[in-house]
Amino acid sequence: MKSKLLSWLLGVIVAVLVIAAGYVWLSLHWSYSSGERAGYVQKFSHKGWVCKTWEGELTMMPVPGSIPEKFLFSVRDEKVAQSISNSMGKKVKISYEQYTGVPSSCFGETEYFVKEVKVLE
Repeated sequence: MKSKLLSWLLGVIVAVLVIAAGYVWLSLHWSYSSGERAGYVQKFSHKGWVCKTWEGELTMMPVPGSIPEKFLFSVRDEKVAQSISNSMGKKVKISYEQYTGVPSSCFGETEYFVKEVKVLE
């Protein structure tokens, strides 16, 4: 009786772990949307206590004289992070994908993950 209960409990724990891992994998690999934005990278830093992530802020000015809008983004790829660091102060176009439901800030503080950056100036 005890061994059946223990094996059943172990089976439930394994099933929960498999479902949780599947959810994390799915939330990080199935994008909700993708797009591009242009502007100036105002802030870019590698931060976090345990999970270090690249976080940035793009200032967009759609119409001359209008109030700039900020676009917050995260970067997972070190090559893209280096490209962004090298393009600070220049007008850039970033390509991003949005991943909703990411369970932790260990993967990035925002839903928007930059995949590519191109200098426009």
